[in-house]
Amino acid sequence: MNQDHKASSIQPLGASFRDPSGFMFNIDGVPYRQINHPYQEHYEFLIESGLYETLINNGYLVPHQEVSITPVDPQLAYKVIQPERISFISYPYEWCFSQLKDAAIVTLEIQKRALEYGMSLKDSSAFNIQFNRGRPVLIDTLSFEIYREGEPWVAYRQFCQHFLAPLSLMAYRDVRFSQLLRVYIDGIPLDLASSQLPIKTRLKFQLFLHLHLHAFSQKRYSAQGVKSSRKMSKVEFLGLIDSLESAVNGLRWSPQGTEWAEYYDDHNYTAEGLEHKSQLIGEFLETIHPQTVWDLGANTGYFSRLVSDRGIPTVAFDIDQGAVEQNYLACKTNKEGDLLPLFLDLTNPSPGIGWHNRERMSFIERGPADVVLSLALIHHLAISNNVPFNQLASFFREVCSWLIIEFIPKSDAQVQRLLASRKDIFQNYTVNEFESIFSMKFKIHRGESIIESERRLYLMEGR
Repeated sequence: MNQDHKASSIQPLGASFRDPSGFMFNIDGVPYRQINHPYQEHYEFLIESGLYETLINNGYLVPHQEVSITPVDPQLAYKVIQPERISFISYPYEWCFSQLKDAAIVTLEIQKRALEYGMSLKDSSAFNIQFNRGRPVLIDTLSFEIYREGEPWVAYRQFCQHFLAPLSLMAYRDVRFSQLLRVYIDGIPLDLASSQLPIKTRLKFQLFLHLHLHAFSQKRYSAQGVKSSRKMSKVEFLGLIDSLESAVNGLRWSPQGTEWAEYYDDHNYTAEGLEHKSQLIGEFLETIHPQTVWDLGANTGYFSRLVSDRGIPTVAFDIDQGAVEQNYLACKTNKEGDLLPLFLDLTNPSPGIGWHNRERMSFIERGPADVVLSLALIHHLAISNNVPFNQLASFFREVCSWLIIEFIPKSDAQVQRLLASRKDIFQNYTVNEFESIFSMKFKIHRGESIIESERRLYLMEGR
């Protein structure tokens, strides 16, 4: 059936404009991809060769269906497909070390499978990977091209910049180097990565070859104004992929010693208090029946799992890379498809970046969520970061329809710890002021004291 749509309902995606093969667009929130005529041969080969079916069966590629709707650009259009919708779009600078590593391994595995069917990846951007049901999956159906014997891998440099360089910097220098992917949207420059990595990485053959020597060669060819014309046999191609795989698998990062990864060993709750808090959250969720939940300040995901275990897609954000790493590894072990741990600094959340500031969506643009959990968080924002209650209330109202929020008074040991090294200028940090200010943006349905604790848990609905 052909479906017409109004031009005003079409929303072209800011990240989908560089590839002449096609582009993504939304109609009433539903994602579609227009495939243009220049890509017809490659798309038909992808489908007819059996590669598409193999990738779908192994969970490596997001599935799609061909649909009969009016294309956005009929003169260019060959087909329109509707990919399966990803519940939450995340970006590499929001992933922990193991998420980026798993995304790299999946990209290489897809390339190996593609070669078996006579195709190759023409790009290997980390932004083409999303986490769906707990697993990394390729979302760009147009990333494949027919393989021509002797041609080198055109996506080699991109893979090194998007995956190998940041992973190496995270493993050998500091996990915070992942944030360079916010600055360098086309991947971390290899000369920069090479200059920052310790000398001992030059003794690791794969890292020397794919980062240090690669950076040198890149600089040399650029200075000479020529491109390498070296041919690569299929055997050499597979050897390159195996070598990159060994390089990635050889990288390790341990989250010990990070700020909040051991938080639940020192949370100021008795066993009864923790159980009561969990019970209240469960009751609140039964009242709301949400479709999407964000847990802001999730730590390792203890309370996030109270939500995701109910089959509700839940995004667990935290500022501590170690906590996010532990959370993700637990998700993998337990095969938790409804929980997505991500890194986020709420005082400096992911912005809209790239061309026209629209290639990658800001944190707020990806909302609002039905429900936000803000547990043991507000004192960090209000006291550690001096964010007033009115600013906090406005922010939470923008990112959610319902709010489950915990207030921790000054008498609490956690707040006293924050005040130990600074002057107490927070005279308005009281439960009465909190309720008064938040009541301007939310209707407070319930406010319950957590037993054996001075903390209070609230259920609020946005006005």
